[in-house]
Amino acid sequence: MPLTNVYLRKGTTPQYRRDVSLGIHRAMIDVLGIPEDDQFHVFHEVDPGNFHMQPVAFGLPRGERAMFLQFSFNHRPAEQKTALFAAVVDNLRQCPGVPEEDILMTVIETARENWWAAGRVVDPATGYDERMAAPTSTPTPGTATA
Repeated sequence: MPLTNVYLRKGTTPQYRRDVSLGIHRAMIDVLGIPEDDQFHVFHEVDPGNFHMQPVAFGLPRGERAMFLQFSFNHRPAEQKTALFAAVVDNLRQCPGVPEEDILMTVIETARENWWAAGRVVDPATGYDERMAAPTSTPTPGTATA
């Protein structure tokens, strides 16, 4: 049950937020192998006066559409997180057209015992949703491992 917080400047449309959410979710399905129904995204629209960042950071110009994505999920291999970052950037560049320099991401890894959701069946052998396998390597798209 990954949880994603999306921070962006106030003033986006519901369709824009849906497109961002779909791009993130598709990347998580393809790379992390999460089930289609495992979508938990919280959008935080911030007043521009409370969204502080340099117009050029790490040598790259940042635009008004810059957003911070904060993923929370159980431990994953570094290669899988790298693949997730690349897939999110690719999806958001395609729709809704966010330049890659305006996407900043971080992962907060948590222990399996720190998650709870009613109705979810956890495999005691892996600690993950019974529809998934423990993430020991990067899955092929369409396989379940989150």
